[in-house]
Amino acid sequence: MRAVIQRVSEAYVTVDGKETGRIGRGLCALIGVEAGDTEKDAQYLAGKIVKLRIFEDENEKMNLSVQSVGGGVLAISQFTLLGDARGQNRPGFTQAEAPERANALYELCCAEMRKMDVPVENGVFRTHMMVHLINDGPVTILLDSRKAF
Repeated sequence: MRAVIQRVSEAYVTVDGKETGRIGRGLCALIGVEAGDTEKDAQYLAGKIVKLRIFEDENEKMNLSVQSVGGGVLAISQFTLLGDARGQNRPGFTQAEAPERANALYELCCAEMRKMDVPVENGVFRTHMMVHLINDGPVTILLDSRKAF
């Protein structure tokens, strides 16, 4: 699984003009599921997102996690993270997992974060979403469960 993590002062997502998720201080996590990913990938990614130390402590060092600052996560499913544009200008998405399996792993990742007492808000899987955020820093981190094991 892949994720783009953005530290935000606030973020929200709308579908057809209706807000489906909103957080204050925390992380916006764009999450893509790769073909062949397993529950282990979802659990790894959830733990990494929740424990990623990218919030500043009293010494202005990135040393605190979203969990430790009492923040939330806005989790957005995004298969385009698996786009492959090598050798072409139009990306191919053959590396993305089939929608049913991808949704199950995305939902598992969100559930695992909630188990760690972090509020998680969501968009709507397989819809056109408008994601609004204020990137704090800016701080943006790339995660890939395939590079962890």
